[in-house]
Amino acid sequence: MKKSSRFSLSLLASAALAFSISSTTANASVLLSGWEGSTESGFGNLAMNGNDDGSSGAIVFDAFESLAFDSGVNFFGTSYDRFFINNNGNITFNGTVSSFTPRPFPISNQPMIAPFWGDVDTRCAECGDVFIGSPNENTLVVTWNDVGYYSQNSNPTNTFQLVLIDREDTGAGNFDVEFRYEDIGWTSGSASNGVPAQAGYDAGDGENFFTVPGSQTAAIADIDESNSNTGTPGIWKFAIRDGVLPGDTPENPILPIVNPETPTDYEFEFSIDDPDELVFIDPDVAVGYDYIVNSGPNIASVLLPEGYDDNMFDLFLWDNVLMDWFDTGTDITGGEEYDFNTPVDRFRIMGIDVSNMLEPTPDAFVTGLTFDGSGVVNMNQNAVTVFVPDPVSVPTPNTLFLMLSAMFATLVIRKRKQ
Repeated sequence: MKKSSRFSLSLLASAALAFSISSTTANASVLLSGWEGSTESGFGNLAMNGNDDGSSGAIVFDAFESLAFDSGVNFFGTSYDRFFINNNGNITFNGTVSSFTPRPFPISNQPMIAPFWGDVDTRCAECGDVFIGSPNENTLVVTWNDVGYYSQNSNPTNTFQLVLIDREDTGAGNFDVEFRYEDIGWTSGSASNGVPAQAGYDAGDGENFFTVPGSQTAAIADIDESNSNTGTPGIWKFAIRDGVLPGDTPENPILPIVNPETPTDYEFEFSIDDPDELVFIDPDVAVGYDYIVNSGPNIASVLLPEGYDDNMFDLFLWDNVLMDWFDTGTDITGGEEYDFNTPVDRFRIMGIDVSNMLEPTPDAFVTGLTFDGSGVVNMNQNAVTVFVPDPVSVPTPNTLFLMLSAMFATLVIRKRKQ
């Protein structure tokens, strides 16, 4: 369908809604709000009047209210001091974008951050609006509050936010991105031929981009309730450091989607272009870890973190006959890259003393890996954990209950060599 035929399309609204409407269970606790502005919404100022496919004017970061962002943002090697808010659920840097049907990333010359790129329509009387606000000097929030969909439909509506956080404390132009979803009731406007919304970000260089799992499928309707990479349904977070994707450095590793019900379970999926380039991934607590390639190139080398106990880890490999792990008798030194004689599809490391009591933090056990070829890798990093009934009195190893976790979710990320 084409939007140029909008009058006739509105007559088909009742039939088109079958693919555009989802459940409307709210997740009301995730939004940032409560600061002053020109409106009583609690979300700051009105970004633009009610419209369809419109945009704001250019917004200069350090000129908006009391925002810091003195260096703007370094978005994959290009610095931007201003941005544009597009009604259709995204912001862009090179100019406004009126496209109402999302296209799969990457898209050339269109750097974009999109919490929910879909056919937003805020013209109807019952439709909400798009707001911009700044709760503090380091935080910028764009809120799509109770927005409708084309053509002037307000039943149901969507409410979501894009949050940009200045992290110049870690380097000029560094910033964090948050997507926050309170309530997603629709996925597509009636002029988009049933194509559901897309969430993620794209550098516009054809190489660096990220698409939230479920984008452009019916699953995007559950983004307000499904598992995220933070462990809190409805909140996604990304760190952009030195203009590069997560996974390039130990300080900014690829993080998995976290399921609160199985907190030691981690599955990753990412693309390898340069087999010799280290990719850093990170799960949480453990006394050891299993690294298992489900599909794609095998693991050629590993770089384990240093600073744990004697800095030595025991290497286990898989015996396909016995269908069990066996101790190779080889010690891997933390901080030194270890090359496997023959690339492997799985290995286990042990030797993290239980007294470390590693907490589930984003930098708990960041591991670097290289692979024996290019392509898309789907793998697990599963924690071998222990049950400690009394955190003050640490039991001896033979009283520990070892648990191996199973995989549960997927983080899809495109990784290119800078």
